[in-house]
Amino acid sequence: MDARLLEILVCPICKGPLDYRKSQQELVCKPCRLAYPVRDDIPVMLEEEARQLAPEEAAG
Repeated sequence: MDARLLEILVCPICKGPLDYRKSQQELVCKPCRLAYPVRDDIPVMLEEEARQLAPEEAAG
């Protein structure tokens, strides 16, 4: 995933920063406890496509 893109992407809900989890191909918003999928190096920044994180995932 392009590092420049990661610098400008924010959570569409809270506008907070996102953590890229390369192994899971997800962008994670810890405050919202949501993980947005990255498909073919394209982030899917739609709330309905995001998965809810378990409490232990949001902490890590």
